[in-house]
Amino acid sequence: MDQVVHDVLDALERQDWAALRPLLHPYLHWSDAATRLRGRTNVLEHLAESPPPGPPRVYELRDGQIYRWSS
Repeated sequence: MDQVVHDVLDALERQDWAALRPLLHPYLHWSDAATRLRGRTNVLEHLAESPPPGPPRVYELRDGQIYRWSS
């Protein structure tokens, strides 16, 4: 697993939204359980209201940021 994924999981556990934002690509594709979202802002809003997710089953990086995350 790439370091950026570990950094995302750490920031999520700490609810450190300022640290999380630059780790996520602006055009992020996010899916977990029954939720599918696009866009960093929408995902951050969702994450702020949800328990922290576990590690992704599948992820994709672009420009050193999480571009796609599937739990």
